[in-house]
Amino acid sequence: MAATLPRTATVPVAEVFALRHAVLRPGLPADSAAFPGDDAPGTFHVASYDERGKVQGCATFLPEPLPGTGEEAYRLRGMASDPAVRGLGHGAAVLRAGLAGAAARGAALVWCNGRTPARGFYEHHGFHVRGEEFTVEGVGPHFVFAIKLSGGAAGAGADGSAGGPP
Repeated sequence: MAATLPRTATVPVAEVFALRHAVLRPGLPADSAAFPGDDAPGTFHVASYDERGKVQGCATFLPEPLPGTGEEAYRLRGMASDPAVRGLGHGAAVLRAGLAGAAARGAALVWCNGRTPARGFYEHHGFHVRGEEFTVEGVGPHFVFAIKLSGGAAGAGADGSAGGPP
């Protein structure tokens, strides 16, 4: 029997902002965790919750073409989970819910700039590296990761495609 993933919901950015700031921009001003497009049409934010209802994971998905190709896509951004609950499925839960949400909005592709240490996580969920490693100033080494969505609710395919959630 598969483990049950934490509960998720699509929420206003205000609900995920504190976790995003604490995990992705520690020590920086709070406004550094506000991203362009947070309130743009088509953007949505996903939160995962522990049994007490506290936000433990988050991710933002926004329409943005894949860099270098112009290919229509959704971008995954601001993904974070509280370090105290890492490994308990919060990252997987927000990712799956977000991929399903992007597919429901007509996306055929989702991409992100993911931190190099998270490569295994993204590949486990069907993403593929696109291009060479690069450094985000003040944040560290990253890759562009992408996953093709094929509609429906199937898991990740052998070709790395996904039908909504992997």
